[in-house]
Amino acid sequence: MRAIETELGLVVEFPPEVTAAAQQAAAHPRLPDLDRTDVPLVTIDPEGSMDLDQALHFERLGDGYRVYYAIADVAAFVEPGGVIDVEAHQRGQTLYGPEHRIPLHPPVLSEGAASLLPGEIRPALLWTIDLDAMGEGVQVDVVRARVTSRARHDYASVQKQVDSGAADNVFALLKEIGELRLERERERGGVSLPLPEQEVVVDGGHWSLVYRQLLPVESWNAQISLLTGMGAAEIMLYGEAGIVRTLPKPPDSAIIRLRRTARGLHLEWDPDLDYPDFVRTLDPNTGPGAAMLNACTTLLRGAGYVAFDGGVPEHIEHAAIANEYAHTTAPLRRLVDRYAGEACVALCADQDIPDWVRRALKDLPKEMEASDRLAHRYERAVVDLVEAGVLASRVGETFTGVVTEVDTDDATSGSVVLSEPAVEAKVTTTGDRLPLGEDVQVRLVEADKTARKVRFELL
Repeated sequence: MRAIETELGLVVEFPPEVTAAAQQAAAHPRLPDLDRTDVPLVTIDPEGSMDLDQALHFERLGDGYRVYYAIADVAAFVEPGGVIDVEAHQRGQTLYGPEHRIPLHPPVLSEGAASLLPGEIRPALLWTIDLDAMGEGVQVDVVRARVTSRARHDYASVQKQVDSGAADNVFALLKEIGELRLERERERGGVSLPLPEQEVVVDGGHWSLVYRQLLPVESWNAQISLLTGMGAAEIMLYGEAGIVRTLPKPPDSAIIRLRRTARGLHLEWDPDLDYPDFVRTLDPNTGPGAAMLNACTTLLRGAGYVAFDGGVPEHIEHAAIANEYAHTTAPLRRLVDRYAGEACVALCADQDIPDWVRRALKDLPKEMEASDRLAHRYERAVVDLVEAGVLASRVGETFTGVVTEVDTDDATSGSVVLSEPAVEAKVTTTGDRLPLGEDVQVRLVEADKTARKVRFELL
């Protein structure tokens, strides 16, 4: 792990002056005048999380709903151009490893004074979003306010409450609104890929890999974040200043290529069925379904950021969401969200966007894209290392898996996903081509921790 950090040039510890400034800021936050501690907010995050960006509450509003979504106010602690700010621009986002994280901000802020921990008065950007009976947004506003989270929850415990029928009203409404928003997503033509997550588990000195299926509550919660991000984009586009997250529409040739893949996997794709609806028919727990979803990830490449200040750019839609969208709900963990939030607060108050925000807009897309590339390299290197470590003593053994990808230029090389352990790695064959989407037997021929390399051969 240390070698990976060195190889990628990652700086784990914060410079002393940044830590000192963070401690000072934590002791003296800039609390807003507006007091909304009356809103009974709660947080829902992975178990053990301390960097809590979001807290939520829902109410019925006539035949519709009111969504309260509080986002940690990082600007209440970070001086523009100060040492914490400069360090955050160098990091771009929090990086997550199996034993520790490399945070965007010093933990005294990100896991302490700025985090929406329960029972604490915190500065926040409080979003209020009104929805109609169908879950469609009709009004959005965001203000600075003091808030207090009543409780911290994790996904598994909330899902258990919902499944048992004993959920608090806020979680019952989360399910209700989340499912409505998923239906609106389907109508827009939005799509998400339900691929199981490959997760590193550390238990004492033992490291392992598992596939984790997303719980329904995670999808509902994600819909609230998406709703807020779409509202933020609408505000900034109307104000003609800000930064949005974009993903270009895939070319027709890419869809044609996916249709060929589906035929090769013997998956029925009706000519009249569009891509998002086809994805919803796929079962990730089957070999063909997993291989098809893996092929669909090619359409997610090319995501980026577009900043603007005066006028609206031409290409701003996020194709997977099928709407304009902005990252604005995770400022403790992602640099760009602080700037989007600041722009929205100013525009909603009919005030000028702060100069420090406007000055940063031009460089933010490049900074975030560089940070995204680094995060991907880090996560891939960590998983490659753990895969090699888990399999290091098992070279020569035979495993059952599914071929999920065949290289375009070499049909004898591709990727195989094992059911146990949860490994995805390179596979080759001495035959004519790999059987895409089929269950196969493979022999492990290489597992090198130093090189972080695993390779199988088809039997």
